[in-house]
Amino acid sequence: MKKLKNIFLFTVSIFLLSLGYFLANYPSRPEEPEHETFLSEIGEVFGTLGIWALVIIYGRTLLKIAFAQGGLAQRLVPEEYGVPALHPVKALLNFLNTTHVYVGIAAIAVIVLHIAMVGLHAEILFFPVVLALVLWQGVFGFFLTWRFSPQDLKKASYVVHAQFLTGIMIGIFSVFGHLLIDD
Repeated sequence: MKKLKNIFLFTVSIFLLSLGYFLANYPSRPEEPEHETFLSEIGEVFGTLGIWALVIIYGRTLLKIAFAQGGLAQRLVPEEYGVPALHPVKALLNFLNTTHVYVGIAAIAVIVLHIAMVGLHAEILFFPVVLALVLWQGVFGFFLTWRFSPQDLKKASYVVHAQFLTGIMIGIFSVFGHLLIDD
């Protein structure tokens, strides 16, 4: 439970910092008339696909947190009720584990395509940070799967890649960034 408390405190802290940045920049946000082009419309589709890919990736993480073996799983589903109820979740988790690499690669690709077609909007700090965090996750995920990675690099990559905090920041920064450019 201490880990969940720390994740909650981190999430609240990032949310409050992002809200402060949002409120400080909202009055001076760029007031450009929205000019939709064919490419920007396609870019929006890629953005939606990116959101769903991230939901799948971090939904897997939430399932692992909630239904992994240990104290939290026993609190959510007591042992005597857990065996039949957890079987579909375990099957779903096995599927998500096998497709995680492919969904991660697709997520990076569609997010980069979304940014390329819609624009980075570097004047809003959230967007370059989100791009950096997505690439950060991708690079360390690559080192986990690359068979020529030294063992020490794989261990370090796992520590960096397998934490949930980056996903929290990606989600919060993306939402506040889009609120600054969308009316």
